[in-house]
Amino acid sequence: MDSEETFPKRSDDPLALLARQDLDPLSVAELHARIAVLEAEIRRTRQQAEHAVNHRATADALFRR
Repeated sequence: MDSEETFPKRSDDPLALLARQDLDPLSVAELHARIAVLEAEIRRTRQQAEHAVNHRATADALFRR
């Protein structure tokens, strides 16, 4: 997947900046900490997406009655 497809075109977009960050200066401990934070953010994002899907399904069911 192309990063231009994933990230907005804005140069100050936080996700685009994160993806371009140089990881070479980070220690192994810092890299592991970064991974833990990113995994937590992935879980949070997945939960929000699941909530949105469930909310939509509930609304659709309500208005179909």
